[in-house]
Amino acid sequence: MPVRNRIAEMADEMSEWRRDFHAHPELRFEEQRTAARVSELLRNFGCDEVVEGVGRTGVVGVIRGRRNSSDRVIGFRADMDALPIEEATGLEHASQTPGKMHACGHDGHTAMLLGASKYLCETRNFDGTVVLLFQPAEEGGGGAKQMIADGVIERFDLDEVYAMHNWPGLAVGKFATRPGPFLAAPSGFEITITGKGGHGAMPHLASDPVLAGAHLVTQLQSIVARNLDPVKAGVLSVCGFRSSSDAFNVIPDAVSLRGTVRTMEPEVREMIRDRMTALVQATAEGFDVQAELAFDAVREALVNDLDSTMRAGEAARAVAGEAAVDLDVDPVMGSEDFADFLDVRPGAFLMIGNGSSAGLHNPAYEFNDAAIPFGASFFAELAERRMPLD
Repeated sequence: MPVRNRIAEMADEMSEWRRDFHAHPELRFEEQRTAARVSELLRNFGCDEVVEGVGRTGVVGVIRGRRNSSDRVIGFRADMDALPIEEATGLEHASQTPGKMHACGHDGHTAMLLGASKYLCETRNFDGTVVLLFQPAEEGGGGAKQMIADGVIERFDLDEVYAMHNWPGLAVGKFATRPGPFLAAPSGFEITITGKGGHGAMPHLASDPVLAGAHLVTQLQSIVARNLDPVKAGVLSVCGFRSSSDAFNVIPDAVSLRGTVRTMEPEVREMIRDRMTALVQATAEGFDVQAELAFDAVREALVNDLDSTMRAGEAARAVAGEAAVDLDVDPVMGSEDFADFLDVRPGAFLMIGNGSSAGLHNPAYEFNDAAIPFGASFFAELAERRMPLD
């Protein structure tokens, strides 16, 4: 069955929801307006239960099927938060909040799940329960962990969980995923180097943290190039270099380097961390400065359950056709905190095509509304396939 006729009829309505969310972006754990609108819509659809404030600003909706003899409970997640980016699209529905933008398509993810929710409330052609997880703070805020810590898994008896993310460059109407490790484990880091400042014309009287930091940037690149097994995946990027002084003729007292490490396997992550620690210490000693290395809290890679991935693929094929679904796509070194849900329940995470848009986290990015009916139909199809009435 392709895109559901009823869902296709709702295309303009779903687009309106999406554009409203887009015009009013909210950062992690600030999603008050978004959560209120989601809750209002879920109640209007006729959800059996709507719970607000789960994981601080998350929303959970419950839809019970025409029968509940199977006792199966499936969770579908959509993320709601925006990014601290100044929008540059010039669209009529562009962000009305300076410095904030839906640059990753979470507005579209929310609209897709709302569309599926409305359809499932109207039809209820399934035997079991669908739980809708509208998650806050996916963008580095640990929103999934917050919802889990709030007891969402146990309270709603979730058996399986599924989610999707739009993907620029993948054609609209196509889906892509893979079983096993799919997205990387992220690990942010900050290196603070403290020396002795001085006049730029008299560097011999200073202990220059800028020079030490510059050497460290290049040395860190040797870890992936020379310490990592070439057949394994790992990324180390220094993404920021800041000085305690803005003057052109002052050697500062301190600088800081920030970046990210991405890995698929815990042992690779630990190797990279160990080598970073050794290089930071050795560089500090060699340049007569002090250095401290700090890592963010550990997050694991996103690992799709094999059976769940196959079931999700079947549902995607029913919506988009056999040729439009790739279940052997390459792993992605980006990250997603839906991994935290998959750590505690089986499930799968998919990419859905966004066409030839600008890339994610780009000021010119725009979610493609043409993808919404495909995403909404996928959730509906999966619910009915996993919990058939017959």
